[in-house]
Amino acid sequence: MGDQDNADIQEVTTLTPLAEFLESTPPGSLTGVSSLAERIKYISGGYGGHLFYAPDIQLHCPHDACNGMRFFRFSGDERRHLSENKWHYFFAPYKCSNCQQTEKIFSLAVRRDKNVESGECYKFGELPGYGPPTPARLMKLVGTDRELFLKGRRCENQGLGIGAFVYYRRVVEGQKNRILNEIIKVSRKLNAPAEAQAKLEAAKKESRFTQALGDVKDAVPQSLLIDGHNPLLLLHSALSDGLHAQTDEDCLEIATSVRVVLAELAERLSQALKDEAELSRALAKLMSAGSSS
Repeated sequence: MGDQDNADIQEVTTLTPLAEFLESTPPGSLTGVSSLAERIKYISGGYGGHLFYAPDIQLHCPHDACNGMRFFRFSGDERRHLSENKWHYFFAPYKCSNCQQTEKIFSLAVRRDKNVESGECYKFGELPGYGPPTPARLMKLVGTDRELFLKGRRCENQGLGIGAFVYYRRVVEGQKNRILNEIIKVSRKLNAPAEAQAKLEAAKKESRFTQALGDVKDAVPQSLLIDGHNPLLLLHSALSDGLHAQTDEDCLEIATSVRVVLAELAERLSQALKDEAELSRALAKLMSAGSSS
């Protein structure tokens, strides 16, 4: 086999930009990274070593002044010097450049390749945890089970399907009455039939979780339906089968679906109550104007 043949079968390694690695790579992955280090030159022209590059990155900032994607910039006192072919372990703190309040800290292990600026990077973890932001309305809906929900979110982000499923199920079971109470609020605002409201109230007294959700499958207001489907029935269907005969991949898909449905339900509950409040204010305003004329 000739040299050209050997060259043709050599594996081509694609390097990930460091900014993309910090933004999008979950903890626990060893990744080849481009522009890991920045070569420093003295004014005199001499070699000053290599520093951790610390590029600007884009992350979601939950601060009230931002509430969206913003640039985050390295906020450490100094950047770490990176020797070649040697592992370095350090924290890389970042801060939102807009609000100057939200922080993100990465725990990293990096090793620079010989004579170049690329290398390997391993992310031990990050704080706040890796993954897309959790809507504030969903966090409000899960109430006192916030920590359980976040544990499930971390499991989901790390591909741990069974763990995510178990945590999300515990959250929905623990917050059953809270979820039903929010639905009852909407039902009353919309003057839903008394029979439907009675079913929702009765479900709060049902100790069997899946039975409670099944009993109210036709009692949820139309405005809370998700693409025409009852969200409680969707949750009942996803959680009633349990873990038996399910692979970890199956559990991960189910857990993700449970989270998505809960988030959409939280959004629709909030919107329904907001719309009704705005309508009440508008009617009060018009009635007040009519009576004063």
